[in-house]
Amino acid sequence: MSGYGGVARGRLAAERKSRRQNRPYGFVAKPETGPDGSVNLMRWKCFIPGKAGTDWEGGHYPLTLVFSEDYPNIPPSCKFPCGFLHPNVSDYSGRVCLSIIDNDWTPAITVKQILVGIQNLLDDPNPNSPKNGGFSNIFVKDRDEYKRKVRLQAKQYPLSV
Repeated sequence: MSGYGGVARGRLAAERKSRRQNRPYGFVAKPETGPDGSVNLMRWKCFIPGKAGTDWEGGHYPLTLVFSEDYPNIPPSCKFPCGFLHPNVSDYSGRVCLSIIDNDWTPAITVKQILVGIQNLLDDPNPNSPKNGGFSNIFVKDRDEYKRKVRLQAKQYPLSV
């Protein structure tokens, strides 16, 4: 383990503790637990609720965060399931394209800020930075079809927590 590993795990443990005390409504973010009950602080399973009043409402979208030993100097990898429909999510890998985890990353950004940023991105995509060309084209050219597909996707990820 590099010298950063202790920093990464310490920071993640502190963020986990903070989330337990101050968790935004509907969000879930917790480290994976192994079959033996061990906690893996470097890989988190998350769920992001769709905002009320949007086409994303009603969905509870699964997201995986994978942290490197260099966190918080390096942002986590943020991925939805493969095939997730969003202009800024790669359809083949599920990787999220968001400025705070790509170009504007700073070590001060927290897991909570990442999740809220991704929730905001869901209903406010950036068509100038598409990762899913086909779905981005639908967003730009046929907004009614885009909204229909988003609402169908919300039904695929119902609130189950």
